[in-house]
Amino acid sequence: MEKKELTVFERHPLLRDLSSLILFIAAIIIGTVVINTYIFRSYNVVGVSMENTLHNNDRVIVNRLAVSVAHAKGEEYVPERGQVIVFANGDAEGKLTCGADPTIRDQFIIKRVIAFPGERVTVKNGSVTVYNSEHPNGFNPDDATRKSDTDGPKKNTSGEVDTIVPDGEIFVAGDNREGTHSYDSRYGLGTVPFCRIIGPVSLRLFPFNQMRFF
Repeated sequence: MEKKELTVFERHPLLRDLSSLILFIAAIIIGTVVINTYIFRSYNVVGVSMENTLHNNDRVIVNRLAVSVAHAKGEEYVPERGQVIVFANGDAEGKLTCGADPTIRDQFIIKRVIAFPGERVTVKNGSVTVYNSEHPNGFNPDDATRKSDTDGPKKNTSGEVDTIVPDGEIFVAGDNREGTHSYDSRYGLGTVPFCRIIGPVSLRLFPFNQMRFF
């Protein structure tokens, strides 16, 4: 009777177990990279610029899927007005340009979308006004996102601004706009190219007792 030759794994069960473990770990790593790149990412909120909507050390989940789908179609992802988004910071010179690595200070910034290309934005007497073809007399975008005194942009917006948003970019601001609490399109940051958007915030995960969807 002819003997059946044992396989390497049958002769060395430990090698079989080790190979299975390596494959399992590799699958986890690949899955994590795919999810983190194309589906969602998590970030810690640093600072007070988004109070009272978000607070220092809040943990948020950012929806990468919408951005991935747009890029798969060969398009730039365009957020909605009023959405809270995360975007990549500028290069070593602070420039927010496409292809520049976020190498200065905080690598990623979280702000609220205020205006789109071609729209005029003014900040005067503590209020933000956006002008476009649908609203030639202007409107305050905060009216649609301020749910209460403790949820949404604070009522007073500091600064003096009168600008037209360039093509391919958006005007953003923090919710805590009194004084210089928020580094945004009013102060130094400038407008943000679509290409630097990581995605919209979809969930505050932590603190658990303040978990909410956006």
